[in-house]
Formats: sequence, structure tokens, C-alpha cells
Amino acid sequence: MSTATHADHHDHGHPTGFMRWLTTTNHKDIGTMYLVFSLVMFFVGGAMALVIRAELFQPGLQFVDPGFFNQMTTMHALIMIFGAVMPAFVGLANWMVPLQIGAPDMALPRLNNWSFWILPFAFSLLLLTLFLPGGAPASGWTMYPPLVLQTGNAFPFLIFSIHLMGLSSIMGAINIIVTIMNMRAPGMGLLKMPLFTWSWLITAYLLILVMPVLAGAVTMLLTDKYFGTAFFTAAGGGDPVMFQHIFWFFGHPEVYIMILPAFGIISEIIPTFARKPLFGYSAMVYATASIAFLSFIVWAHHMFTVGMPLAGQLFFMFTTMLIAVPTGVKVFNWVATMWRGAMTFETPMLFALAFVFLFTIGGFSGLMLAIVPADLQYHDSYFVVAHFHYVLVPGAVFAIMAAVYYWLPKWTGNMYDEKMGKIHFWLSAISVNLTFFPMHFVGLAGMPRRIPDYATQFAEFNAIATVGAFLFGFSQLMFAWNIYRCAKGGKKATAEVWEGSHGLEWTVPSPAPHHTFDTPPVVK
Repeated sequence: MSTATHADHHDHGHPTGFMRWLTTTNHKDIGTMYLVFSLVMFFVGGAMALVIRAELFQPGLQFVDPGFFNQMTTMHALIMIFGAVMPAFVGLANWMVPLQIGAPDMALPRLNNWSFWILPFAFSLLLLTLFLPGGAPASGWTMYPPLVLQTGNAFPFLIFSIHLMGLSSIMGAINIIVTIMNMRAPGMGLLKMPLFTWSWLITAYLLILVMPVLAGAVTMLLTDKYFGTAFFTAAGGGDPVMFQHIFWFFGHPEVYIMILPAFGIISEIIPTFARKPLFGYSAMVYATASIAFLSFIVWAHHMFTVGMPLAGQLFFMFTTMLIAVPTGVKVFNWVATMWRGAMTFETPMLFALAFVFLFTIGGFSGLMLAIVPADLQYHDSYFVVAHFHYVLVPGAVFAIMAAVYYWLPKWTGNMYDEKMGKIHFWLSAISVNLTFFPMHFVGLAGMPRRIPDYATQFAEFNAIATVGAFLFGFSQLMFAWNIYRCAKGGKKATAEVWEGSHGLEWTVPSPAPHHTFDTPPVVK
């Protein structure tokens, strides 16, 4: 068959334009859609963060109504967590997991398409709440009763939106598990898989276990508001603290869902640019699994101030501190991988190094929050905001950016602009610290979270944080432009992005087979 007729034959029956994206079952197309969607949501959620920071630039009420301010804090969190970070990791999984295990596609391609297309509708519902009478919920992303039950007509939209997000996550997770378990190339045992794939296998189990818990909690809220039940209504014999227990039983593993894939990404990038196989591969796998297990038995450390018995406080304090052990193993192994390596500092490596350093700061402040008598002081202060943003911005978000810079040449066949990538990195790294580091200080000095106004003693640090936030937000336009230019064309990527340096990436994620570094290893 000549090439022309072959091409015609190929195009026949294959939709193009919008229908191609609507109906695609190709893991790469779906991965791309997830990543583009998450980038759009990153900017939407970021705009909301800038509204929050603009209001807090100076003491006094300047720009927005206090009720709207609290709606912004709620929406910013829900959009960043469920709309930006999680879909980005799912997009990376869609692209890379089949490639890393030698599978032709995901195991359940139709389900894969559906998991994605639920999301635009879920977030349309969520954003719609801003325009309904009474506005969006002003309860924070945690949706604690009785406050969340004061929400007006937007309430059922919020609940339905969360159900749709959860549905998408559960289906995506099932797909990843089935793919990894059933479609690995011959000879690839579980302990030969790249660490990004391992981290997603573990994350997918977390998703399947906790998403239904969130669904149950929000459904009980719905029946409390509209069907006369009293699960969380004290007047009817219910208990609002029970909601906190159910919510955080979902919520704590959820924060690990947002960081474990990041660990996998960093474990791929550091060995490549240090030109050494990863130190302690199996220890990394077991550490990831331990973190996932422990994430289920620490939930009430978010609730030390509710008046739980001493035994409960001690249990949750010690289990939380225990998570520092496997996390410390991971940090040690990353540093050991770099030790005496032939390191170079391309953009993905810069983001990975910033991740290791800044995520560790977030880990230390988390350890401080785990200590009950200290937490009684820190709780609901800006110190907590500083803590989780250090884990999620220079943690999860930097890892996603590192992954995009790392794999973009493989996806597009083109090189991104390295110089622009480095400028983007330095602007992001400086501004993210400018934004969140001062929050530790105002938090320790007693500034509460989720407030549109504050005492004048906090003015300087808040002004610094706001300047940092605007700088960070606008720096991300450079990221989007670099991706766009790379996808459109640009200089062709060399074989180096496939081979790693000196062909060493063959051995990077998994234990090194015995071979010379001139030819790819033969998997026995």
C-alpha cells in the first residue's frame, strides 16, 4: 500500500478537530487534555489567590466584601486541589505510565475518556456557585458544619460538583491500577517498575479508599440541609465534630495523594541529572508505601483543638511524627543519589532541587504542628497556611513543573526554551518564598487564617507576601508561553532526551542491571 493511500485510509473514520478530542481514547491525547485543563484551573485558582492577597496587602477593608473574601478562600482551595494539582498528576500518569511499563495504552480507554470529560462539567458547576443568590460557600474547603449549611442556593451545586470530581478520580485510579497490574511488559516485575509508576500505583489505592468517604460526608451534609436529618446538627442530636472526623479521614490521605506522585517525579529527575542510578530503589518503594499506610491513621491531628481525650491526642501525635521517618528516608536517598554525581542544572533539575529543599521546610513545620501543646497555639493561624503551602506549592506544583520541563521534549519532539525555563524557575523560587515564608512569622505572632482584615502589627509581612504572590502569579505566564512555543515547534529535541545522559536513564528509575553504559540493557 503506498503511503498516500495508507494516510487516506488512516484518516478515514478518524474524527478531527474538536471531535477528535471529545471522542479520543488515546492515553497521550487524554493526558494532554488533563494537563491543559489543570493549567487553565491553575490560572483561575491563582486569580482567586491574588484577590485574597490584594485584600490583605494592607490592614482595613479595601477591595472586596468580607463574605466574598471567604468565598474566594473556599473556591481557591477547591480549584487548586481538585482542578489544578490532581488533574495534572493524572495527566502525567496518563502520558507516562503506559510508556514506562511498555503498555500500548491504558487498560480501560473509554473509561479514561469519561474520567476526563466529567471534569469540565464538575468545575462549571463549582464556578457557577459564585453567580447564584447568596454566592459560593464561605466555609473554607473543609466545608465544616454548621457554617457550610448557611450557604444559599449554591449548596447543592457544590455537593454535586464534589461528587463528580470524586467520580472522575475513582475511575482514573481504577484505570491506573488495572493498567499497571495487567499490562506490564514481559519481564517487568513490580520491583523493576520506574518509581513514578510505583508512586501512582500507591496513590491510586489511596484515591479508591478515600474518595467514597468524602462522598459520604458531603451527602450527609446535603440530607442535613434539605431532608431533615441531623447527622451534624447539634440541635437534632447530631455532632458537628463527627463531620470533622469523616472529612479528615478523607482529607489527610488526600494531601498524600497530592504529594506521592511528586515523590515519584523527583525520583526520576534527580538520577538523570546526577548521572547516577537512584540510591536505595527498594527503600524508596517501601517508604512510599509506608507513608500511604500511615496517612490513614493520623487524620485527627487536624482536630487537636476539638477536646479529644488525652489518649487520642497522644496516638495522633505519635503516628504523625512517625511519618517523618519514611519521608526522611526519601530525602536522604535523593541527597545520596546526588552525592558525588556529575550534576548539571537544567530547568527540571532546578525545580527538583528546590522541591527537595523547600518541601523539607514544609515537612519540618508539619512536625511542629504534630506536637499537641504547640498545635494548640498554631491551630487556625497563618502558620498552618505557611506549612501546607510549602508542601503544596514548592512541593506538588514545583514537581509538576519539573515533570513538564523534563518530559515535554519527549512528548512534542521539540526542545523548550532552556533560558526562559531557568528565568521562570528563579522568579518562581524567589517569589514563592517571598509569599509564604513571612506567613510563618505572622502565624506564630497570632494572625488567624481566613480573615479579610488584621491588626496593624502584621502589615509589613502581609505586604511582602502580597508582592511575592503577584510576582509568582505573573511569572507563571512565562511557563505557559514556554509550553505553547515548545508544542508549536522550536528546535528539535536531540536523542539525549530519550537516552538520558550517556544512555544512563535506562537504569535510572529501577535497579541498575549489569551492563556497560554504551548499549541499552537487556531485560532478562
